[in-house]
Amino acid sequence: MSEEVTAAVDNDSLVGLINQLAEVPDPAPVSMMPQTAGWLVVAGIVFAVAAWRGWRMWQHYRANAYRRAALKALERVADDPAAVSGILKRAAMVAYGRRRVAGLSGQAWVTFLSETGAGQFQETALVSAAYQSGPAAADPQLLVAARQWVTSHKVPEVADV
Repeated sequence: MSEEVTAAVDNDSLVGLINQLAEVPDPAPVSMMPQTAGWLVVAGIVFAVAAWRGWRMWQHYRANAYRRAALKALERVADDPAAVSGILKRAAMVAYGRRRVAGLSGQAWVTFLSETGAGQFQETALVSAAYQSGPAAADPQLLVAARQWVTSHKVPEVADV
């Protein structure tokens, strides 16, 4: 009988009721996987667009390698008009093709550079530099115009190679 009394007493007291509580189980872990196929399709599309964009950026970077090489070469030549003309000719042949550029010289070469780019070239610096026996007169605007042409000329869609 004493057990019945203690059990009744335990049920009546707060401590007895707390001791009878069961521990709450942990909830099941939440899955981080999408629950519908639509999210997988969206993820696939986003991945495909990101891959295509990365490929296009890589192609653009590789297509402009000749510009980076020409700018580095222009930094090394200082103000030598013959060397600047040679660097511009090599860059133009890559961009516009050998058939269109290789035969240009003199006034036709200066006209081509002025028509295809934003640089303003003076005729005397580029035309006469290759034919002078001594060092050519330095033209500070020539290097500026050459850098501007290399960075701003528009490449045609299909170049004749």
